[in-house]
Amino acid sequence: MYKILKCKSVLLALSYLFFYNTVSAQVGQPRAGYKLVSGNDWVKAKNYYLLTLLQYDKNAQALLAADAALTELAQKKLNSLRASLTECKDALCLPARLKFSTEEIGQVSARLTALYKPGNALDKLVKEHLAPSGTYIYYDAKSPAELLVKAWEQDAGAVNHAIEVYAEGKKPNYPQIDSISFDVTKKNYYILMYDCSAEVADVVNQQSLFFEAPLHAALVYLEINERRNAADCEPMATTANRAAAERVKQINWASYPYSHILVPGAGPDNPTTPLSGEGMLRCKAAARQYFAGKAPFVVVSGGAVHPFKTIYNEAVEMKKYMINSLHLPENAVIIEPHARHTTTNIRNDVRLVFRYGMPLAKPGLIVTDKYQNDFIITIDKRCISELKYVPHKLGKRLSETALEFYPVITSLQIDADEPMDP
Repeated sequence: MYKILKCKSVLLALSYLFFYNTVSAQVGQPRAGYKLVSGNDWVKAKNYYLLTLLQYDKNAQALLAADAALTELAQKKLNSLRASLTECKDALCLPARLKFSTEEIGQVSARLTALYKPGNALDKLVKEHLAPSGTYIYYDAKSPAELLVKAWEQDAGAVNHAIEVYAEGKKPNYPQIDSISFDVTKKNYYILMYDCSAEVADVVNQQSLFFEAPLHAALVYLEINERRNAADCEPMATTANRAAAERVKQINWASYPYSHILVPGAGPDNPTTPLSGEGMLRCKAAARQYFAGKAPFVVVSGGAVHPFKTIYNEAVEMKKYMINSLHLPENAVIIEPHARHTTTNIRNDVRLVFRYGMPLAKPGLIVTDKYQNDFIITIDKRCISELKYVPHKLGKRLSETALEFYPVITSLQIDADEPMDP
């Protein structure tokens, strides 16, 4: 039996390595040591990474600014924005003017394809940032130019989605926890939308790139809704997770059967409780596995989710409990404070494992209650529906509370319709 299980683990590891070594072969593979370019805005970088890079890279900016078609588009967006302040008489007209149209998205795709040349600023941006980041890895682009266009189309759609949900009031994927904070039917909502458009009009100008007005609008709408959760605790590797991230380099991985233990959070039912009883029990089960020497790290995963707009973050509260009550050392506990669902508990965990340099071919261990592990075993269909891929491969279920899994590199892909946890 032991030999059979060992062979199964080896086969899973080899299947991962095959995938890792073949994905995006034409444009370069993700790089574990790559650090996202965030500027001063993690919400923007994590949601719209290509647009962030285009603002960051002066040579790419110059190339886009010199293109007559893109300059004309930028001017049209600015003119439409300014005109909306006098022409729009209802609240929803104002944000609608800021979205990208299907025609505009297609026009930009064509211009980016034409502008891309081997060795120029766009080529360097793709090869030095876009591909190594893995943030658009799902597309498995056949060329750098194709990856550039796919990234643009995703970012444009993501900007439109944020405007639709957090300005126009469209239902998000999970309305009970992620909905807009305002009643769009109220008369005073027009004033709020007018002021948002005025804010964007004050910031963008004749020198702004073609995407900057819609991009700034999306960020403003997220901010006024208090939905900047994607920036929580960032940059984690040099702040909240610094002690553990530095210790990763010192680990003798052969001494442990698992790279880490993942503990998904459980939100409380009321706004005054920092950590639910279920969350405590999951932490206690994980602590037992840690002290038994199963893995050198525990990753506690969960965002500020339940109840609606709670002030408490599941991962932050679990880390406090792990250290203060269960006596794990700080350099053994890693927080993942953004996940809002079980699917993204696993996906976000994989991202940290990769970026912090843990061995991806080594299995991790999910420790939670029986019922969540029952759910995880059947979660593939939901993952495909919500993420378009499954972020893990399951190994053996060791007990009701412990389940082996192998990370999948596609987890680096940005999720364009979840702006609080992209």
